[in-house]
Amino acid sequence: MKKSDKILKEVLEKSKPSKEDLEYIKDNVKLFSKNIDKNLKKLNIDAEIFVGGSFAKGTVIKKDNYDVDVFIRYNKKYKNDEISALTKKILGESKNILVIHGSRDYFRINYGKNFFIELIPVKKIKNPKEYENITDLSYLHVKYINKNIKSQKILDDIKIAKAFCYANGCYGAESYIHGFSGYSLELLVYYYKGFMKFIKAISKIGKEKQIVDIEKQFPNKKNALMDLNSSKLNSPIILIDPTYKQRNALAALSQETFEKFQKTCRKFIKNPSMKYFEVKKVNIEKIKENSQKKGREFILIEASTNKQEGDVAGSKLLKFHNYIGKEIGKFFIVKNKGFDYNGEKSAIYFFVAEKKKERIYSGPFLNNAENCANFKKEHKDIYEKKDRLYAREKINFSLKEFIEKWKIKNARIISEMYIENLKIYT
Repeated sequence: MKKSDKILKEVLEKSKPSKEDLEYIKDNVKLFSKNIDKNLKKLNIDAEIFVGGSFAKGTVIKKDNYDVDVFIRYNKKYKNDEISALTKKILGESKNILVIHGSRDYFRINYGKNFFIELIPVKKIKNPKEYENITDLSYLHVKYINKNIKSQKILDDIKIAKAFCYANGCYGAESYIHGFSGYSLELLVYYYKGFMKFIKAISKIGKEKQIVDIEKQFPNKKNALMDLNSSKLNSPIILIDPTYKQRNALAALSQETFEKFQKTCRKFIKNPSMKYFEVKKVNIEKIKENSQKKGREFILIEASTNKQEGDVAGSKLLKFHNYIGKEIGKFFIVKNKGFDYNGEKSAIYFFVAEKKKERIYSGPFLNNAENCANFKKEHKDIYEKKDRLYAREKINFSLKEFIEKWKIKNARIISEMYIENLKIYT
C-alpha cells in the first residue's frame, strides 16, 4: 500500500463523526422536523420540510461544532418577504433561537453539545430559473448529489477532501474565508473521480481560468465565459452548477485562498503526511518569543464588531485586519501577521514587524507655489526631485506607540468600519 493510501485510510477513520454524535444529531433533527411539520399543519401553511447539507448527503465530517441545515419549502404563492416571518411564527418563542439577518432571515436553534440546527425558509421551485434566493436551489443540490454519487469510495473521498480543506483553512464560502463550499467539493471530487485525482488536477492549474462543466451544459469554454454574468467569473475555477448553468458554484473562491490550497496540494503530493489533515493552531507565545529573539516588534490586537456574528461579523473583522495591516505597512516592514476569527463578534490579530528607517512623502510639483508652501509647513526634511517636492520622516516610534496614536486619530474611520472595541497587547 502506498504511503498516501495509508494516510488517507487513517484520515477517513478520524474524520468520521462518532456513532454517538450521529445518533444524537439524527434523533434531534427527526424530532425537530416532526414538531415543525406539526406546526405547519396546525397553522395551515402550505410548506414541507427537508433536511439538507452534508448530513443529508452522507458527507458530514467530524468537527468541533456540527450544524444541520433544515429547510422549509414554501409554496410559491407566498411572497418572498413573508416566508421568514412565517418561519418565526412556526418556531415560536425560545431563548435558544437566534435570528440570522440577511436577504432572508433564517434561524439558528442551539441544542448544546456543540450542535445546532439552522432552519432556512426557501421557495418550492421546479425550474432553477425561478429561484429568488440562492438557498432556493439547496433542494436541487441535495437531489443531484444523492442521485449521482452512489459510490461509497467517492463519498469517502469527499469526506477526505473536506477534512483536508478544513485543516488548511480553505473550507467555507464565507467572505472571511473565500474557500470551497461543501457542495463545490462534492462536485469536484465526483468530477475528478477521487481525492488524489482532484488535488493532482488542482496542483497543475496555471494562470489560465479553468472551467469545470460536469453536465456539459455549454458547448465550449468561450460560450460559458460569454453566457455567465461577469461577477461570477472572478474565481480561478469556474464550476458550472449542474443544477443551474447560470451559477458558478465556486464564485466565492478567491485567488489568494486558491493559491494557498494549490501550494498545500503540491506539498502533500510530494511528501504525504498526516500533518496536512491536522488543524494548525497558532502559538502566539512562540511567535512573540521568536520575534523578540530576532529583534522584531510584536503586537497583539483584539477587535470586536457590532455586526451580527457569522459571515457578516467575520467579513467586517477581516476587512479591518487588512486595513490596519496596510496602515502599519506605511511605517513598518511586516514580517508576519495573523487573523483568527472566533465565529462570534471578535477576532485576534497579530503583527510582527521591523521599523523602517524613514518614510518618504510625495509632495506637490514645484510650479504649484501655494501647495509647496503648505507642504513645507507640514514637513521639516524637504528635498526636490524631478520638479517635485518630497519629505523624509524619520521613524522614531514603536509599533505599539504607532497603533495607540493611530487608534485615537482614526476613531471615526474605526467606527465607520463597524469596529466598536480595539484592545492592544504586547
